[in-house]
Amino acid sequence: MDPDNARPVCILGLGLIGGSLLRVLADAGRAAYGYNRSAATVEQATAAGYDASADLAAVLRRAAADDAVVVLATPVPALGAMVAAVAEHAPGCLLTDVVSVKEEVARIVAAGHPGARYVGGHPMAGTAESGWAATDPALFTGAMWMVTTHDDTDPHDWLAVAGIAHAAGALVVPAANDAHDRAVAAISHNPHLTAAVTATVGAGESALALRLAAGSFRDGTRVAGTAPELQRAMLEGNATALLNTLSETIDRLIAARDALRDHGSVEVIVDDGHRARARYEQIALAPAHPIEGVVIGDEGWAHELRRQAHLARVWMD
Repeated sequence: MDPDNARPVCILGLGLIGGSLLRVLADAGRAAYGYNRSAATVEQATAAGYDASADLAAVLRRAAADDAVVVLATPVPALGAMVAAVAEHAPGCLLTDVVSVKEEVARIVAAGHPGARYVGGHPMAGTAESGWAATDPALFTGAMWMVTTHDDTDPHDWLAVAGIAHAAGALVVPAANDAHDRAVAAISHNPHLTAAVTATVGAGESALALRLAAGSFRDGTRVAGTAPELQRAMLEGNATALLNTLSETIDRLIAARDALRDHGSVEVIVDDGHRARARYEQIALAPAHPIEGVVIGDEGWAHELRRQAHLARVWMD
């Protein structure tokens, strides 16, 4: 067995993503354990048969002794304290995360643990629910899992983090932090804002409107049901990239409003959206095409992974 695939995994934060990761890894027989500050969450996890504790220092000392991979799985506002604890109790452990922004996490890690071996990660999976009760070991099956891929990324550490994603059932998408943050601003964070607006406008119309609401309203507002504090932590953590996509959204809506007012037509925005949706379906519904011809660690490996990922290919090895 590859020693990286046998290395224990220590997960800090056992909400939807962290808890689901603990479950899928432990269910597959991998040594995995976690920390959560909520005693109630820890009780739920241990009652379900998983290894969890509310003692952060003890969990990290265990991780240091095990040479575990430490996974940050808390909202951005809590990361500073988590990183400081890792630096104190498990400074030699490989560090990754499952947070939906990457540049801000990298800044927090650099500030709080300058010597960290850190390779970022982000599984594109989730629901509007949160907490241990929402966890699901199948959550990552077939999901895309971004793994930070820079020219100075250590190839051995990269393979260890990619191995965790694969063990969870996901496909690995290599990307630079800034490219990731721009992408998720466009396809994840901006939709949270538009969902919030759609929900607010719909609910503001009348109870009759909500009684009549069906698929388009339900699907278009699903993520607005996510706990507000979790949404804010995610969106505000990617403020720079989100401002750009929000500005483009506003510009397009203003143009559509003006065209409807002046010409009675929404042709441009509807046609553009229809073509974009077709392009998404062409990529998302087709079998994933693997990255080819790359040996991790060879000269230029990280650059070539990123190049092929921008062609919608994924790492499957």
